[in-house]
Amino acid sequence: MTSKDYPYFVGVDLGGTNIKIGVMDNHGKTLKYITIPTYVEKGPEDAVRRMAEGIHQAIEEAGLTPKDIARVGLGSPGTMDIPAGMLVRPSNLPGWDFFPIRDKLAAACGFGVTFANDATAAAFAEYWVGAGKGEQGLVVLTLGTGIGCGIILEGRPWDGCHSHGGEAAHNLIDISKNARWCKCGQRGHFEAYASATGVANRTIEMVNAELKTSLTEPVRNAARRDMVPKLVFDAAEAGDELAIKIVEETAYYLAVGMVSLTHTIDPSCFLIGGAMTFGGNEHKTGRLFLEKTTAELKSRIFLHLAERLRVDFALLGGYAGYIGAAGLARQEWEQKERQVTR
Repeated sequence: MTSKDYPYFVGVDLGGTNIKIGVMDNHGKTLKYITIPTYVEKGPEDAVRRMAEGIHQAIEEAGLTPKDIARVGLGSPGTMDIPAGMLVRPSNLPGWDFFPIRDKLAAACGFGVTFANDATAAAFAEYWVGAGKGEQGLVVLTLGTGIGCGIILEGRPWDGCHSHGGEAAHNLIDISKNARWCKCGQRGHFEAYASATGVANRTIEMVNAELKTSLTEPVRNAARRDMVPKLVFDAAEAGDELAIKIVEETAYYLAVGMVSLTHTIDPSCFLIGGAMTFGGNEHKTGRLFLEKTTAELKSRIFLHLAERLRVDFALLGGYAGYIGAAGLARQEWEQKERQVTR
């Protein structure tokens, strides 16, 4: 390892099922990566203890010592109060309400901790070492059970005044009285249409309407609703017309949600990531999804913006959370170092 690799940082990505921990060098290269179970039901104190143990385990397995680590970054699902370092009411961490997780982890692991929304951390990873490297205005949308949104403007995360910047999943895209319900309890939100949950709901409705499709038996026999988007992808790859229509409709809804973001934030780039990219650039269905999303978006925004806006798939996948958390820790460490040397 060279002096240019130093100092080193640790990124922690807290999820409802697993906690990902990675040791990173100064250039964004992963030296060691581990995962540990979250065990949400055991509560936040237990999780913090095991996170701290995992951090030190990863440092040792990377061949480093605690003295080599400048700072730790923690990405967590919301809702949260970022300046206070506190979880507020995180929906997929029940019972963890109003928990001061940043300071608790700092005390447990012995390092300063930078706290961030997990979607923001993922976006920063793409900005630092991923598909959005160097973009001046980057929006990353992660499509899964819900829709995550991370925003990086001029190299810095945009968290908003109340730590709720980037909650684009709850932008209104359908104002009709019969608009779809979002899991937050409101109608017509972006997430209700363009997330994997939205795809599953629309697909099941079409199958129940007995439309002609190869999806009928697989969907009716699926053990879980969250398997349905993968069934749609498989059928679309095989040329099923209804499955292709569902993919194209999802692209339409995604683009509609992106229009408001474009005219509000004026980003230079959108990246689409998460578990539901319909195969991404590696598959024809993913390429169709990206093509339809881009065309629909650019047809609905100012021409001057459409000519300059880039839309692509994210690059870092499930690793983005811990990479970005480490990157944000690095950014905060650099800021503090500059202040000391003034």
